[in-house]
Amino acid sequence: MYLQQIVNGLTLGAIYALLALGYSMIFGVLYFINFAHGDIAMVGGYVTWFVAASLKMNFVLAIFAGIIVSTLLGVAIEFIGYRPIRRAPKLSAVIVSMGFSFVLSTSVQLIWGTRSLSMPIFTNVKTFNIGSIIINSKQIWILVIATVIMVLLTLLINKTKLGMAMRAVALDQSTSALMGVNVNRTISATFAIGSALGAMSGIMMAAYYGVIYSTLGGLIGTKGFAAVVLGGAGSIPGAMLGGMLIGIIESIAGTVFNAQVKDAVAFVVLILVLLFKPSGILGKDVMKD
Repeated sequence: MYLQQIVNGLTLGAIYALLALGYSMIFGVLYFINFAHGDIAMVGGYVTWFVAASLKMNFVLAIFAGIIVSTLLGVAIEFIGYRPIRRAPKLSAVIVSMGFSFVLSTSVQLIWGTRSLSMPIFTNVKTFNIGSIIINSKQIWILVIATVIMVLLTLLINKTKLGMAMRAVALDQSTSALMGVNVNRTISATFAIGSALGAMSGIMMAAYYGVIYSTLGGLIGTKGFAAVVLGGAGSIPGAMLGGMLIGIIESIAGTVFNAQVKDAVAFVVLILVLLFKPSGILGKDVMKD
């Protein structure tokens, strides 16, 4: 029973980890939590649904459409909302991000309504038995795609010039600019990649459960934020680990207790970890004034 829940938890955890990576990347360069991130992910899910279900286009093309729209949306929000107040107190950016969150969720409700919509999938769902464990093709696809994305992101951060620029800007924007790094372009690229990761997370969540709804952004946004805090804000490996742990804890708690308290159990574990290690499991003291 517990092995089954671990598999289910790893699937959920992979989805949370992708969203947490976007949170963590943005926190790494600007040192604030973008609370609109979950809603940007939700928009990607809705665009994917619209292209696949309403326009009757190929589901893979619909996924790319959702990712592109979310990416452009994330870059636009950074340019319009965050760049003008970059030197302002961090509380200003947090408040602006909460404003964007409300705007996006309200816009989705006005355009597509508040009822749940059925998310199509691109292939028939097959079930496989591995001993006492049951896993379906949707879970396999989610785990494989999420793993590939995480590996590619790690290589991008550690092995490319863009990744080096992101790490430099995260350490010191002013010094990075003096060394020839285009800070604005690097931050925009960070928002673009983070928003694309968020869109993939929103699409996966909608495809996994088969529905998309207007409060999805708040749901996965909260879980992604919890994963970042648990793993360590600003840590890419921490975001991955935090997402996986939140997913596993949530799944096991749903079996041991019930579905109504599983979210509370995950956050109780989060609180206990932070009591002993306030920076998170793999986090460092990265907060700035």
